[in-house]
Amino acid sequence: MNQEILLYIMTGFVIIAAIALSIQAGLLYGIYKSSKAMQEQAASIMPQAKSILAKAEATLDQSRKNVVDITEKFVEITGKANQMMDIGKAQLVKLDSVITDATNRAQAQLERAEMVVDDTVTRVHESVSAVHNGLMKPVREVQGVATGVRTAVSVFLRGGRPSVAQATQDDEMFI
Repeated sequence: MNQEILLYIMTGFVIIAAIALSIQAGLLYGIYKSSKAMQEQAASIMPQAKSILAKAEATLDQSRKNVVDITEKFVEITGKANQMMDIGKAQLVKLDSVITDATNRAQAQLERAEMVVDDTVTRVHESVSAVHNGLMKPVREVQGVATGVRTAVSVFLRGGRPSVAQATQDDEMFI
């Protein structure tokens, strides 16, 4: 290859590199200007950001205090609730024993009352049977004898057999 051609090629590449460096320098200058503008905007926003940050820190501190207070109250309420539940359980155990005792006593009293009622009914039945057998049987016997005597007297007083026209209801049953 010829030296001159090589020299022209190298010169062309150097020119291309110079143009690229010039473009890069222009872009770098544009980046410098835009960063300067951003810095100015950031500087103007910085006091507002600091005030907002201060408010946020105050709010965060207050929130932390509230969380601590709420946690303490929650622990206190939870403790009281547990105590109340323990007391409630103890009361339920006592109530259960009282109800069980009352139920057992009521059952025993009902059994006793049932036994008394059964005994009373048996005695009343025996008394009724005794009255029935002791008083009513002799009364029926006396009434039967009296009816027989009455019938005999009426037959003797009438003097003869009764006619079919004069038949009584008892007589009709036998006809």
